[in-house]
Amino acid sequence: MSLALELLNENQRAAVEWAQGPLLVLAGPGSGKTSVLAYRIAHLLDMSPTKRFRVLGLTFTNKAAIEMRERVYGILPGGSDRALLTTFHAFAADILRQHGSHLGISPDFSILNSEEDRAEVFRDAIAAAAQRGEVVEESDAGLLPLLTNLIEKRVNEQGIGGRIRDERLASRLTVLYGVYRRGLDEHNALDFPLLISLACDLLNRFPMVARHYQTVYPQVCVDEFQDTNVSQFDLLRALVGQDPSGLFVVADDDQIVYQWNGASPERLEEIRSLFHMTSLELPQNYRCPAAIIDIANKLISHNSNRSKGSLPSGALQANPHPNPVTVRSFDSPDAEAAWVAGELARVPTDKREFCAVLARTKNLVERVAAALAAQGVAYTLSVKKNEFVSSPLKWLHSMLRLANARGDKEQLRRVCGSFYDLEGIKIVPRDVIAAASAMGGDLLRAFIGEVLARKSSLDPHCVELFSKPATELADRMDYRPFEKAALDWFAFLSIGDRTLGDSKETFSDYEEERDVWVGLCEAVSRRYSLENPSLNLLLQELDLMPKQAPAPVDAVRCYTIHTAKGMEFENVFLVGMADDVLPSYQSLKRGPESREVQEERRNCFVAITRTKRCLTLTRSRIYFGYEKQPSRFLREMGLSIG
Repeated sequence: MSLALELLNENQRAAVEWAQGPLLVLAGPGSGKTSVLAYRIAHLLDMSPTKRFRVLGLTFTNKAAIEMRERVYGILPGGSDRALLTTFHAFAADILRQHGSHLGISPDFSILNSEEDRAEVFRDAIAAAAQRGEVVEESDAGLLPLLTNLIEKRVNEQGIGGRIRDERLASRLTVLYGVYRRGLDEHNALDFPLLISLACDLLNRFPMVARHYQTVYPQVCVDEFQDTNVSQFDLLRALVGQDPSGLFVVADDDQIVYQWNGASPERLEEIRSLFHMTSLELPQNYRCPAAIIDIANKLISHNSNRSKGSLPSGALQANPHPNPVTVRSFDSPDAEAAWVAGELARVPTDKREFCAVLARTKNLVERVAAALAAQGVAYTLSVKKNEFVSSPLKWLHSMLRLANARGDKEQLRRVCGSFYDLEGIKIVPRDVIAAASAMGGDLLRAFIGEVLARKSSLDPHCVELFSKPATELADRMDYRPFEKAALDWFAFLSIGDRTLGDSKETFSDYEEERDVWVGLCEAVSRRYSLENPSLNLLLQELDLMPKQAPAPVDAVRCYTIHTAKGMEFENVFLVGMADDVLPSYQSLKRGPESREVQEERRNCFVAITRTKRCLTLTRSRIYFGYEKQPSRFLREMGLSIG
């Protein structure tokens, strides 16, 4: 079938049709790189209709993966049969689910998707180690971020001594590494850093498994490669193996803004030289007005560690507004926020979703959000949400997790707490644990028994739920009837008049979270083409997905720069353009030519290139109670400072 490649420009089409080995596509903001990636995947499938190989597309966020799927399947309907378009973490989880037994990993592992859960497991593991007489202290819990950094850099217990100069600290971290891993094993759990690291270990230690993936996925396409950390790069290397001919990588070294998470400007040169990749540029910009491209090029030209041969982005559209760039100064952050809110209040309601307020720090974003609220302007703050927070969905999710891991006391605690909010009946976890001792430690069955023992106090919907669907969940892991019955119970409770438990906000956020729950479950079914995925597969996928609802229409978007990466807006307000804010104080302490300042410059570059029409840059003369100079980035862009 025809893929309408004539819609692409010359360089884009050359990338899509490339057939001469591994290719590195250097694509600036607004250059159509997502379209190129989608067309590349569709082209590979369209040109090999009788082949059995699959194409693997890897990206970093669920949002990007969903967008990639929608684009590919829109270009080539039916392409889903031979393409796996997913995130690095989801792909690593799939590898471990299928082959983790080689490393002693059970396929029904759970995934710790929040720092709070990781910290809790670490604290419990330290306490258990202390009881065994190991030399650990409660304060060692503060070393988890350092341990995480080592895991992400693929440093194991044996290698810690070679990476940490302080011998006492190295010795302590070696012990804690083992303590943490034992704690995760006891919970049958993995965290995000270990998903990637263990998948790398598996492919490197078991060549047959690696060859399986190399045979199934000879074509590997990677989006936003510049954001890869050491573990992700190692995973990619293990997947490609000795034949990189099918490797297709899209990257932009001017948008490396995750150095703190392991991304590195040198990684692009490393992959280029490692696999002898040809480079192809996409220098044209379809998004930004000419004036925005001009100041963006002036700004980023001050970075000395850009890839060799980087070309300036050329604007394909003239300035759609007579004043596409505005700079404003204010006496205080409150005055700055109030002015921005006032400007946005003048925007027609149906146009506000195309406006964004961006800032280097969450504090400044929230200040503007408060000013918007004061003026009656709807807004949305992008906040990563890893868990459901309403009592109904918290209870349902925890019940399914408990069904999947019958001895998980933390899930039991959550089940008992949210059940009290819903039904007003207190079931004490230690009573359930005691009852479970006669059932082989099955906390789910014991909880169901404790609930049914109070049948006379339960409403009819609750009795029905626990009499059959909950029992079938415990007996056969049949979660679909239980899920449906639970949602029916929640619907009954939500229209009732009685006070439930101690919580007056039991159903706060419930309707929104119910829609998110249903949407996520449907997404898992679509991705695996399964009407009823197994419970452990469903739970693992849910753990990998954010739980926030889509942003409402007619609301101004308020994001940190990092959160806004990959997005575009008609009108952008970038606040906090002062030294010690953007660039940050910590980066300036390292020196004006430091890697940290260069990353801050890329941060600013990312922010201003989100703009499709108008860019407004604002700064206050005072932040944090101290007078601040205008951001040096304003001067580098050649802008006059008000």
